[in-house]
Amino acid sequence: MANRKSRSGCPIASTLDLVGDRWSLVILRDMLNGKSRFAEFLDSPERITTNILTDRLVQMEEFGLVKREAYQSRPMRYAYRLTAKGEGLLPVLQEICRWANRHIPGTWVPPKVFMERRPAKGA
Repeated sequence: MANRKSRSGCPIASTLDLVGDRWSLVILRDMLNGKSRFAEFLDSPERITTNILTDRLVQMEEFGLVKREAYQSRPMRYAYRLTAKGEGLLPVLQEICRWANRHIPGTWVPPKVFMERRPAKGA
């Protein structure tokens, strides 16, 4: 993903080239809410498949949004943590939540702790 050329220099199009698919922002949401392990992401209500989850995590790591860290060696298992670049998307996700709650009936109200959270320093 880091090697991909953007469709244009438009900041919106360029960002969508990175996280505009159906799953990346959902995975980022989960990470911002404390999930870090593969099985935890699979447990989300959106029901992502293992092959799509693997693909998105690889892409997000290649672009520098997440960092993979081994937590078990036999079998090898990894936890995923947001980088400062990934953490910097927090305000975007918060605004998407506010917009959806105002304009899409029946959307969940995010936890207060998520909506009041501020990006980590350097994000």
